[in-house]
Amino acid sequence: MKGLRIPLVLLLLGGAALAARRYDPYFWAFWVLVLLVLFQPEVRRGLGHVSRLLHGVLGSSRQEAGHVIDDLVEAVHSLAAKRVGALVVLERSAGLGHYAELGVPLDALVSSDLLESLFHPYSPLHDGAVVVQGARVVAAGCFLPLSRNPELGRKLGTRHRAALGLSEETDAVVLVVSEETGRISLAVAGQMESPLDRGILRGRLTDLWAGGAASAGGSLLDGLLRRWRIHRKSERHEGA
Repeated sequence: MKGLRIPLVLLLLGGAALAARRYDPYFWAFWVLVLLVLFQPEVRRGLGHVSRLLHGVLGSSRQEAGHVIDDLVEAVHSLAAKRVGALVVLERSAGLGHYAELGVPLDALVSSDLLESLFHPYSPLHDGAVVVQGARVVAAGCFLPLSRNPELGRKLGTRHRAALGLSEETDAVVLVVSEETGRISLAVAGQMESPLDRGILRGRLTDLWAGGAASAGGSLLDGLLRRWRIHRKSERHEGA
């Protein structure tokens, strides 16, 4: 049957080219159905591959976002326990390239150890903000705009004013650790939420940012291509 398919398809396509000279609104729909019937097993296998790729990409993105949130929560609580100030910016839909360019460019996976080292008092980058895009730290030592809200009290330090300032101008989520009190705060949409324990912070980051982390890690096409390459490599290894 397989040997007859190619000649049959060529014959059908040749006939279609001749018949296409006449305008028939149902002509091409008919031949598409014919081809789908002829190649039904191949179409089914192809759709199965696409389904598995989509499931792998979406599942791995959600899992990756969960790991990033765990590292963020661990890092800020560790810094808070040591009374080490920190300012972490999480990009969502609004790009933060302008602010990242004001700092030192990095390209490293988010980890609690990396974040703690960046905000260590002896680090040359500890006074600025860290910018996170998806699962990667893209810049450190960044300067952010201070909030111009006249209603803010004088008790708020520079880090908190910077967190509020950026959240007023963009849709970013900003984490702040106070070096005076060790209090952890979250700024979003010009509002400050504080204090935050581990459970509440993890929940808020999941609600506000987990989807953005997944998408920022790459487009769906990028993810499909990555999964396809991995699949092809595994097939070659099995064949060998």
